[in-house]
Amino acid sequence: MADEVARETRHHRIVVIGTGFAGIGMAVRLKQAGYDDFVVLERADDVGGTWRDNTYPGCRCDVPSHLYSFSFAPNPDWSSTFSPQPEIEDYLRKVTDRFGVRRHIRFGHAVEAASWEDGQWRIRTSQGEFTAQLLLSGMGPLAEPSVPKLPGIESFEGEVFHSAQWDHDLDLSGRKVAVIGTGASAIQFVPAIQPEVEELHLFQRTPPWVLPRPDRRITEVEKAVFRRFPLVQKAIRAGIYWGRESMVLGFAKLPSIMKQAQKVAEKHLEHQVRDPLLRAKLTPDFTLGCKRVLISDDYYPAITKPNVEVVTDGVTEVTPTGILTADGVKHEVDTIIYGTGFRVTDLPVMDMVHGRNGLSLRDAWSGGMEAHLGTAVSGFPNFFLLIGPNTGLGHSSMVFMIESQIAYILDALKTMDSEGLQRVEVRPEVQRAFVDGVRSSMRNTVWTRGGCTSWYLDSEGRNTTLWPSFTFRFRQLTRRFDPAEYQTLAM
Repeated sequence: MADEVARETRHHRIVVIGTGFAGIGMAVRLKQAGYDDFVVLERADDVGGTWRDNTYPGCRCDVPSHLYSFSFAPNPDWSSTFSPQPEIEDYLRKVTDRFGVRRHIRFGHAVEAASWEDGQWRIRTSQGEFTAQLLLSGMGPLAEPSVPKLPGIESFEGEVFHSAQWDHDLDLSGRKVAVIGTGASAIQFVPAIQPEVEELHLFQRTPPWVLPRPDRRITEVEKAVFRRFPLVQKAIRAGIYWGRESMVLGFAKLPSIMKQAQKVAEKHLEHQVRDPLLRAKLTPDFTLGCKRVLISDDYYPAITKPNVEVVTDGVTEVTPTGILTADGVKHEVDTIIYGTGFRVTDLPVMDMVHGRNGLSLRDAWSGGMEAHLGTAVSGFPNFFLLIGPNTGLGHSSMVFMIESQIAYILDALKTMDSEGLQRVEVRPEVQRAFVDGVRSSMRNTVWTRGGCTSWYLDSEGRNTTLWPSFTFRFRQLTRRFDPAEYQTLAM
């Protein structure tokens, strides 16, 4: 009988995928707007998205805590100005329960495929099928680890794992560890594991720019004030927001401004790394901002320690007991940790979702990922993306962008209800005009002209990841759903 009931309830008006900030925020706002016929599909056994999966030592946010939270759910209890991973994961759990959306979540339901068939979405999961009028994807870009295909890796006799799949059962004490990559994750976990390991071989392809981290503990007095006077925390949040928005001038409008910030990074490096040879290895040859700007006070000190070697020669082969580099040196290691980021421009959702006439997102995006307002894709009716193409940020909080998209999708739902629409699909010419505008705005940004190759860029060198302007401009554009921009079908 229970199975029959489950089958009877497998059709919902709305299916949301994922329980990170995007999926949970969408679920909360759906409930608040009076929508109850929805489910959230989650492959894991709890909420949290990337903040559930990334549990490596030292993991924390590089956006100030007060801004990295939902506007409708401020948290007066952050322990520091830059939140550690466990607190963010706990925050998402608390929001889930506080707003009563846990009953809508189907845990252990990994989405395997979704296709538009007979005027509705058919979603196949690891635990059966669902159908829905609307499909909302909250599968963010930092979900699937990117693992390089190193020659000979299958012969390696030691331990191998990615930072997003940290092996907490492995005691690193006394081990000879290779870290591949020097991005945002590595600069956090390297200082955390350096004191434990016997040797740490850091394989660096391109050095990042690193700025000081202005982090401090938030006092109990401050927390008490935030609880009693929420407007104080709201004012601090607003100040942080506008301070971050000013950074867009350097990133996207006048890249020459970045030279001033670059001087700060240069002084930070000079102060923390006294060895001129090592400092030369750690000095980037591109403009600050071209790659993701990293913040840390303990990364440079960690890699100056005697048990750390920074390797800049390329990896040619992995042997059973180590790594061979282009200079002919074999680095004996018994553990390899990938700090190589995620599949950002090659998302699994591209092969998973099929729209009209069986068109896959991969085929639709053969010329690069694109979506109207980073949210709607031509050829995919009643399908909306959260954290879609060109909605990423290099300067501020993704939660702000997510909330902007959520508001847009909710207005789309309300418009469908008020105008009796069964189907909405963005017009190709509308999408093309938006994407052309984004690509035009991207031409003179530091991400395009800064002299680097980054994960922001796809295989053709297009920046299909970041939003090239102020976030308040994106919020203006997503404030209202315009049915004239869509092909519609009445009920």
